[in-house]
Amino acid sequence: MNEPWRLSAAQLTAGYAKQLFTPLDALQACLARTEACEPSLNAFVALDREGARRAAASSAARWATGRPLGPLDGVPMSVKDNMHVAGLPTSWGSRLLQGFVASHDELPVARLRAAGAVLFGKSNLPEFAMQGYTSNALHGTTRNPWDTALTPGGSSGGAAAAVAAGLGPLALATDGGGSIRRPASHCGLVGFKPSRGLVRRERGLPEIFLDYEVAGGIGRCVKDVQHLTAAIAGSRLEAGRPTPSRILFVPRFGTHAVDPNIAASVRRAAEGFAALGHAVDEAQQQVNWSEAINALWPTLSNAGLAWMLQRAWQWPEFGLPEGVHPDLSRCGAVAQANFNAGLKLDASGLFDVLAEVRELERQMEVVFARYDFILTPATAALPWPCEQSHPERIADAEVGPRGHAVFTAFANAAGLPAIALPSAHAEGLPTGIQLVASAGHDAELLALAMQYEEAFPWPALWDEGFHSTG
Repeated sequence: MNEPWRLSAAQLTAGYAKQLFTPLDALQACLARTEACEPSLNAFVALDREGARRAAASSAARWATGRPLGPLDGVPMSVKDNMHVAGLPTSWGSRLLQGFVASHDELPVARLRAAGAVLFGKSNLPEFAMQGYTSNALHGTTRNPWDTALTPGGSSGGAAAAVAAGLGPLALATDGGGSIRRPASHCGLVGFKPSRGLVRRERGLPEIFLDYEVAGGIGRCVKDVQHLTAAIAGSRLEAGRPTPSRILFVPRFGTHAVDPNIAASVRRAAEGFAALGHAVDEAQQQVNWSEAINALWPTLSNAGLAWMLQRAWQWPEFGLPEGVHPDLSRCGAVAQANFNAGLKLDASGLFDVLAEVRELERQMEVVFARYDFILTPATAALPWPCEQSHPERIADAEVGPRGHAVFTAFANAAGLPAIALPSAHAEGLPTGIQLVASAGHDAELLALAMQYEEAFPWPALWDEGFHSTG
C-alpha cells in the first residue's frame, strides 16, 4: 500500500471506507512529510497540528460508523494565507498584518470545514497576492519541489508546492489573474478557477481584486478539485461524460513569446483532443484578447490596494486605532510602488479597465457562439529562478513582468471557468495546458478535463524518481 501522503483525496477516502487507515494516519503522514520537506520548500507560513488532529479524530469517528460527511471528510488540506482560518494567523504575505490571528473562518474555509476537511496549514504567497512568484519579507521565498532553485510561480505558490511535494493532496487558493492555474502548471498539478459568482467570498480580507479574484482548488487530479469546488460553492457540481465538443486551439496570444517546449506540448494536447473525437480548430488569425486586459489588469489591483490602505484603519485585521493609518514602510518595495501607482489613478483609469472588460465579454460571446471550449498554454514560460519576480527572456525574446502570464487574466476579466492540466515534461520540468469554457459551464469544463486526464494520465512527482526535497 502507498504511504497516505502519496494518495489523492479520492484514494484516501476509499482507504478510510475500507478501514485500511484512518484520517489520523493520513494527517500524521502529511505532517511528517511536511517536517521533512519544509526546510527546502518553505510552502507553509503556519501549521495547526493540534486543531488538525482534533478534526481528524472526529472524522475517524464518522468513518468508523459509516457516516462520513462526504468525499472530503478526513482529507488533509491547506489554505492560502489570504483567507481567514479561525485560530491561525492571516498575514497576506505582509508585515502590516504581522501578529494578526483570525477569529473566524472565511466562507469557503467554513464550507470546507463543514465538509469534514482537515485544515492543517496556511500556505505562502507574495505580498497582497500581487505577483506571479512567491516571496515576501515576512515569510521568505517558496521553492518548486521539482527543482528547489526555481519558483513554483504565484501567487498561490505555497499551495502548489505543498500539493506537488505530498504535504497534502489538496489546497484551497485564490485566482485573480492566473494565480491558481500558473502555479499548478509549474508544479505538474490541476488548478481550477471557477466562474465568477460560483463561489461566494464572505467574512474575509478586503477584496482588492473585487470579484475578479475567485477561490478555487489545486490538486493532483480533476475529481479531487471538483469535490473541493462543489464544497466551497455550496452546491452540486457533477461532471458527467463529455459529448463531442468544438474546441478552439489558440497556440499564442498576439506576438507574445512562448517557450518552444510548452508550445509543442499544447499542440500535442490539441491532437489528443482530436483523437478523443472532438473537433479542434486552430486559430488562423492573431488572437489579441489579452492585450488590453494584460496591460490594464495591474490598474485594477493597484486601485484596490490604494483604496484598502487608505482605509485600512477600518479593518480589524490591521489593529489600528481610528484615524491612524498603516506604516507603509513595512510593505515591500513592489507593494509600495503599486500603492503609489494606485494613488495616481483617476476615475477614468478605472473606467478604462471596465470598458475593456465589457469589450472582452462581447468577444467571448462571439467565440462561444461557435465553440464550446478554448485551449491555450497555461503559462508562456517554464519555472525560473525562485528569487526573480519573472523570467526576463522567453524563447530568446526579452519579456516584461507579465510576459509569462499572458494566457490567464482574460478568463478572470470575463468571469469564465478555466482549468490548468499537466501535459508534458520539458527540460525535466512539468508544464500544462489551459482549458476555458463559457461562464456557468464549470461542470462541462471539468468533464472534458477528466476525459483528458483519463486518456493521458500524468505521473505524480515522486513517481518520476523524486523522494525528498531535503
